[in-house]
Amino acid sequence: MLKGIDPLLSPELLKLLAEMGHDDAVVLADANFTAMSLGAGKPVLRLPGVGMIRTLEAVVSVFPLAEDVTHPVAYMQVGDTPEGYRSALQREAVALLASAGLPPERVQAVERYAFYERVKKAYAIVVTGELEPWGNFLLRKGVLGQALRP
Repeated sequence: MLKGIDPLLSPELLKLLAEMGHDDAVVLADANFTAMSLGAGKPVLRLPGVGMIRTLEAVVSVFPLAEDVTHPVAYMQVGDTPEGYRSALQREAVALLASAGLPPERVQAVERYAFYERVKKAYAIVVTGELEPWGNFLLRKGVLGQALRP
């Protein structure tokens, strides 16, 4: 155990998040996600029985989101829904991210197959126990550091 670290963040998950570099992406996926085929050759970790919101809360507590891109977080758009639609899970996730300092307009809905293409370029996939469909998110890592010196 570590002081001040969310206990959901296992040594394996902490290692994975720490290994990632600036602009690498991690996918937080629901329990039904096709992680093994889309993530072939990538690290795939599992958090069985843990919902998406709880997972997102733990990850965001240590994970700097990219500030140099318009949309550092993307989620899989629910199929056959109008533009701007967000499921209850997606709304809750956007609210959690907003409370962590990420404005809702910086979270982007991405069509299912376009989301899959982004997953193929991601660093790793974390499969949660989330049972609500379309509960998939992609987070791009930012940097920690000081401002440039004059």
